[in-house]
Formats: sequence, C-alpha cells, structure tokens
Amino acid sequence: MLTALKPQPADKILQLIQMFREDPRDGKIDLGVGVYKDPTGLTPVMRAVKAAEKRLWETETTKTYTGLAGEPAYNAAMVELILAGAVAADRVASVATPGGTGAVRQALELIRMAAPGATVWISNPTWPNHLTIVKYLGIPMQEYRYFDAATGAVDFDGMMADLAQVKAGDVVLLHGCCHNPTGANPNPVQWLAICEAIAKAGAVPLIDLAYQGFGDGLEMDAAATRLLASKLPEVLIAASCSKNFGIYRERTGILIAIGEASGRVVTQGNLNFLNRQNFSFPPDHGARLVTMILDDEALCADWKAELEEVRLNMLTLRQLLAEALRAETGSDRFGFVAEHRGMFSRLGLTPEQVEKLRTDHAVYMVGDSRLNIAGLNRTTVPVLARAVADVLRG
Repeated sequence: MLTALKPQPADKILQLIQMFREDPRDGKIDLGVGVYKDPTGLTPVMRAVKAAEKRLWETETTKTYTGLAGEPAYNAAMVELILAGAVAADRVASVATPGGTGAVRQALELIRMAAPGATVWISNPTWPNHLTIVKYLGIPMQEYRYFDAATGAVDFDGMMADLAQVKAGDVVLLHGCCHNPTGANPNPVQWLAICEAIAKAGAVPLIDLAYQGFGDGLEMDAAATRLLASKLPEVLIAASCSKNFGIYRERTGILIAIGEASGRVVTQGNLNFLNRQNFSFPPDHGARLVTMILDDEALCADWKAELEEVRLNMLTLRQLLAEALRAETGSDRFGFVAEHRGMFSRLGLTPEQVEKLRTDHAVYMVGDSRLNIAGLNRTTVPVLARAVADVLRG
C-alpha cells in the first residue's frame, strides 16, 4: 500500500527554513518564517502568558478531556474578543481548534457538508495553505483579484469586478486584517462595499483572522469582521491565538459560525461532530492560558500592553525600511511598505532577484518577495535595503 504513495510537493517556506539553518554565513537574515521576533531575534513568551502558566501549574488538578467544543469559558472569551457584542449570542456557535489552520480546515469541512457544490473564492494572492486545503478537500475554487503589484495597494476595482461574479451560496474567503502575504488591507469604506457585494450575491464570508492586534490595534483589526458579522445572515470566522498571544506551538484557535438563532443548536452539533471526527477533543493548554488572561483584569492589561509594543515595533520597522529603501534606491517605489500592516509585505521583486538576495547577500525571503517585517531589527534594516538596491541594479 505505502509503495503506491506519490511524493508531495515540498512546503516552500519549510524548505527556506532548512536552507537558512544550513547556511554557514555570519550575518544571514531570515525574513521567511512567519513568526514574530523581537529586536534580539527571539520569539519571546509574553509576560502574561508566563504568569498564567505559573498560575495554571499551581492550580491545575487534572488533565482529563475537555469538551468536544473546548471549554465554554475559552469560547466565550474569544467570541467577546473578536465580536464584542456585534452579534446576538443566540446566533453564535463555536468550537476550539488546533490553531488557526485547524479552524480553517474545520470551516471548509463544514462548508463541504452543508453545501457540497459551493465554490470558495480566494484572494490572489493568499496564504498558500488556503489553496492546498481547499484543493485537498476537493472543493470548487475560484480566485478574485486582490493586490496591485505596481502600487502595493489593494486592487479594489479588480476585486469588486470579480466578486460580482460570485453566486448565491458561494463562500468568499477574506483576510480579516493584515493580509498574508501582501500586508495590504481594504479601508473601512471598501470593507463596507465588500460586505454589500457579498450580501447582494447571497454568499457567505469565511474570515481568516490570524493577526488581530498586529495591524492597527485589537479593536480596529476586528472592525471588518464585526461589520460583516453584524450585517450578513451567515458568517464563518477562523481565528488564531498563535500570533497575538505568541503561543504558536500550543495550537490554539477557534471556529465561529454565525447564523439564524433557530439553527444554532444544529450548527453547534455539526461543529462538535467535525471535531470528533478529526481529532476528538481540542488541545486545552493554550486555550486555558488565553482564557485566564482574558478573564483576569491585570493579566489582560499586561497582555494588551505587550501586544501594543509588538505592533508598534513592526510599524517602526516598516517606516525605517521604507526610508532606507528610498535612500538606497533613490525612488519612492517602496513607500507602500510603511502603509502596509501586520508582519508581511511583498516587495515586488522577481524570483531571480529574490534568489540573488539569498546567494549574494544571505537574505532569505519567500520566492514571491514576501518578507516578514518582524524578522528585521534596526541593524539589519539598512543591510536589507543595500542588498535590495544591489539586486535591482543587476
């Protein structure tokens, strides 16, 4: 049986990580892997997380199973963090999942169960796992235009033209904030137009909210999600705690399904069923830490303060990089870097130029020129700018 298996395409980001590790050069720069790093290059454990872990270690009395949907207190705390009362509680069903990826997977499984013929519309470009999971599940897929490489902004006209082709019952996958891989986000007026287009089509949005708090702050980053949730009859939200709580390896996420109150019990039952089929009970350690932080005034305040430090550090790095690139290239072609939000931006370099950055300058980024802003610091910003200017000169 196993001899009949075919090789699967390697994950390009994981390949990049391995190449970086094997590179013996001093001063190499990793801008590929999508994790936050502080100015020392460390992905730290947040203060509130450490405090919650200590408290949990002292008070936890059992490691028995949690519920199929996860602990109710975790689900309630996350629903409040994301929606903040934008939707009546009797319309909301939810399950804890193994990370944001687990939430996306469960959302797509739910779509396949509820509407087998539905097409999922995905932004071009998007996070590669969106594409691979949809393809693996055999769900019909279409792309909608999203990014204008020439301006570094959202191709809003192209996006709206493509969304006009969406049919009733289709699903539109949206990045709630901090678009990955481009860093370009619709403005509030554009979000309202997107909402109206989805409503007109009779489609359902699936919102991937992986970076709440990394862009314009916890509240602003949830604004588009809350808008869609408050105005549309059905909404799916896949959210992650990996980035904003820094608990990547704890695999902590949630899938929220919003519909008519009369159907909530059935929806919740189906979410529970999917958890049971895929992994039975969701992991609890990270979810319990998140709950402790969100439910404790002092811990929550400290978490918010540190998250704001993380956000402002990335904004500062964006500004410094845009200025350094302007100085090194003598042009404003990279000014969009300062306008983008979240960890990622696309520089608009060719795959050949990205390869030259790696071979000649030990700078590692994904082949489409997506770079992780958080992989930089004040010392490496000018190094990157000089390297980019060098490859542009040919």
